[in-house]
Amino acid sequence: MDLYEKIRTLPTQPGVYLYKNAEGEVIYVGKARNLRSRVRSYLLAASQANAKTGTLMREAVDVDYILVANEMEALALENNLIKQKKPRFNILLRDDKTYPYVKLTLGDRYPKVFVTRRLRKDGSAYYGPYFPGNLAYRVVEVIHRSFLIPSCKVDLSKYHPRACLQYYIHRCQGPCVKELVDPEAYAASVKDAQLFLDGRHGELERSLHGRMAEAAAAEQFELAARYRDLISTVHQIGEKQRIASAESDDADVFGYHYEAGCLAANLFHIRNGKIVDRREFFWEELPEFLSASAIEKDLDEDVDPVLPTVIEGENPNADTGMEFFDPGQFFSALLKQLYIDQQYVPRTILVPVDFEDRDALCTLLAEKSGHRVEIAAPQRGDKRSLIDLAGQNAKQSYTQRFRVLEPSRKAIQEALADALMLPDLPKRIECFDISHIQGAETVASMVVWEDGAMKKSAYRKFKVITVTGVDDFASMREVVYRRYKRIKDENGTMPSLILIDGGLGQLHAAFQALEELGFTSQPLASIAKREEVIYVYGNEDEPVVLDRRSPVLHLVQTIRDESHRFAIGYHRKRREMRDRDSELLAIPGVGAGTRQRLLTHFGSLREVQKATADSLAAVVPPKTAHAIWQHFHAETR
Repeated sequence: MDLYEKIRTLPTQPGVYLYKNAEGEVIYVGKARNLRSRVRSYLLAASQANAKTGTLMREAVDVDYILVANEMEALALENNLIKQKKPRFNILLRDDKTYPYVKLTLGDRYPKVFVTRRLRKDGSAYYGPYFPGNLAYRVVEVIHRSFLIPSCKVDLSKYHPRACLQYYIHRCQGPCVKELVDPEAYAASVKDAQLFLDGRHGELERSLHGRMAEAAAAEQFELAARYRDLISTVHQIGEKQRIASAESDDADVFGYHYEAGCLAANLFHIRNGKIVDRREFFWEELPEFLSASAIEKDLDEDVDPVLPTVIEGENPNADTGMEFFDPGQFFSALLKQLYIDQQYVPRTILVPVDFEDRDALCTLLAEKSGHRVEIAAPQRGDKRSLIDLAGQNAKQSYTQRFRVLEPSRKAIQEALADALMLPDLPKRIECFDISHIQGAETVASMVVWEDGAMKKSAYRKFKVITVTGVDDFASMREVVYRRYKRIKDENGTMPSLILIDGGLGQLHAAFQALEELGFTSQPLASIAKREEVIYVYGNEDEPVVLDRRSPVLHLVQTIRDESHRFAIGYHRKRREMRDRDSELLAIPGVGAGTRQRLLTHFGSLREVQKATADSLAAVVPPKTAHAIWQHFHAETR
């Protein structure tokens, strides 16, 4: 079914939609209260004016969807799919740090307590995260010293011949040695630690008072003294927390600074009324979002939008420098990825701008955290001052991360132009690489460096068509010819430099293609892998040998390595597709069309293998379904 026809038939219920490219990769995930209305909004001419949305729709060839009961379920599912699929048109969370948790291994025979930064479903209890990070280590030290629960790496699933020093200095109960510890006393210590970590200090104090009185009555005065000291420690910690909590509740405060396609965001963690830590987030290639809320409200579901011709061809606004950044949609995406899967969510989250699904996200976070969560965008007062402070810090973060690079970037461009004898400063470099295994599935990649950064939206993949066997030179000639034949036909602009991954043979093959097209004055160079020397066409006898610490060499190596990585990834994908094709096409009655229907319906070859004959018959004719089922289950019958 054609993409536009499929969009017209989407249901009107809440759900999540997934745009896919020609290779079946998920390139964008979104959620909607009304799937048909939301997805159709991408086809409007107003949407296509945005460069990123136009690029998305040119790449998209299919759209899948998953229906859910309500918008909150759509929020949670969208978050999970973004983290799982990592689509390149979505905002992906890039954090500069992770925070620690305190882990109590309740699933063990003798539980231990220690600090971890990774949450697992292993039966343990996790507490945190703790701000700042060293607070978690101080908490573990208090538990270890006060409740005598070990935090060592000794395997307590088996017994050892003797205890360590911690036991002899009365800092551990010795669960590592058989019959050295009383299981009931150890279980009581674990319960005390749980009450302490849960913040139930009053209940813990009452329990300790009772045990202290029993020990004193039994004339176990050393044990009674230990309980007395423990009660004092718990009481002091509880008093500090009550005083702090009376000052203010916990809150997270966000600020941001966006400029020239780059974004810096700051997050202040306020705990007990004090700023305890700051986190920084950076995006250099931020996907720009179409603000579709107004479009959805005005879209008449009984009338199909006019399909713009720019979807099929080039976006006329793609090169006009038009920028579009919607901070509301950005914070909607950021908060979902940051909080939905977290065990701890503060009661108050302050953001600079409001966004459409704020109320639904509040409800979802409240359900998951067990307490009321407020997401607010204050416009005045003390809370707005906190947001402005975070914004000022975000601007400073932006300056340190991005602006300080500009002088060195220009210097590198000047040095590169001087080293390679380029007529002008290089603004755009296109780099090619060939990948194959003994001539099988030969492919090529082209990556683009533009204005100081890799421009992933301009990357291209090529399947070598006219060359058979191992012939890197002919493959390079074909790919370079195809690329710049199209540029010539479309009156496009040639890059400042064409860079080839390889030696003199690949360099001369690329020039032959350019010469055939009439681009004889195009700057062309190659970098050899082993020697790391650069050959400039026309001066091959004097290769450019740069110092290994040279930033110019580092730039060229970075571009070359990126093209190699991109080519290898595409080659592996082609091999997987070849292997997958040969498996299904070997079954009688299965052709290319049937194979595509099966993979589209079931999602993967593995799922086709698992499917029953009845499930297969829902997609293909019964006779073919029976043949497929027999092919995969012949050995188990």
